Amino acid sequence: MNENKTGPTEVPVEEFLASVEHPVRRADGFELLELMKSVTGQDPVMWGPSIVGFGRYHYRYGSGREGDSAAVGFSPRKANLALYGLTYGPDTDRLLPVLGKHKTGAACLYINRLDDVDRDVLAGLIRSGYQHVMAELHTP
Repeated sequence: MNENKTGPTEVPVEEFLASVEHPVRRADGFELLELMKSVTGQDPVMWGPSIVGFGRYHYRYGSGREGDSAAVGFSPRKANLALYGLTYGPDTDRLLPVLGKHKTGAACLYINRLDDVDRDVLAGLIRSGYQHVMAELHTP
């Protein structure tokens, strides 16, 4: 069985965020850090070199592959902010249309900057996604 490429590291989250070159992404990263910490009640952990994760869940696929992942998280990338785990919750279909400017991918939500979205709606997506992942996808 293959090992996960992205696992938790000991790198301090604040150190990673301080190293983000783009000033808006860096500032948005620190704001997301506080928002996700507040909503999830979890301390942040670096997953791999560039994902700030909150909470941890264990998954097991029918194929037998299993591993651990952050329940929700984000990465301040060059082109945008990638947010993980926010599109799984039961409130996604109701909240995404009123979030503001964004794009979605297979399991990601992409925003250019936090000023493009409604912070309260974003907090709702974080809450819904986190609760769903921990209640429905976590397999102890």
